[in-house]
Amino acid sequence: MAIIVLAAAALVAAYLEPAPKPLQGSARASDGDSFRLGDERVRLLGIDAPELQQTCRDEKGRDWPCGLAARDRMAALLAEGGVDCRPEGHDQYGRLLSTCTVRGRDLALAMVSEGLAISADKHKREEQAARQARRGIWRGGFDLPRDWRRDHADQNGAWSWLGFLGL
Repeated sequence: MAIIVLAAAALVAAYLEPAPKPLQGSARASDGDSFRLGDERVRLLGIDAPELQQTCRDEKGRDWPCGLAARDRMAALLAEGGVDCRPEGHDQYGRLLSTCTVRGRDLALAMVSEGLAISADKHKREEQAARQARRGIWRGGFDLPRDWRRDHADQNGAWSWLGFLGL
């Protein structure tokens, strides 16, 4: 019974918690699906991009730095103008989970359409188009970013805390 009461209290608290306020400004890319906007760390909702150190394979089976390519493309998109974000909550790392645009262009949609991120939900049609056109990560082989993170969890070891600094 106590578990039910605690669960109900958590649901009520989550419901009553005010939604984070919209953010605007210039941003700096951290990787292909997250960036810093002022003092806030922002994670795009609904996509997962390759990790910075992740490599993918091209159509000839050669490795290419898809994680760096995703980060560089995010940086280029952010450089096009001010970022507008609508946060919907926080992830387990304290980042704002947000839908963000630059000059009206949805950043998550752009990354999925260009084959530099996979869709977790609403951009499945664009993901399928990128896959059929063999854009970005779809031009060869790759590990899903979540699988790559799992398989390389100890790679950062004692230095993994640097990720919280946006480095």
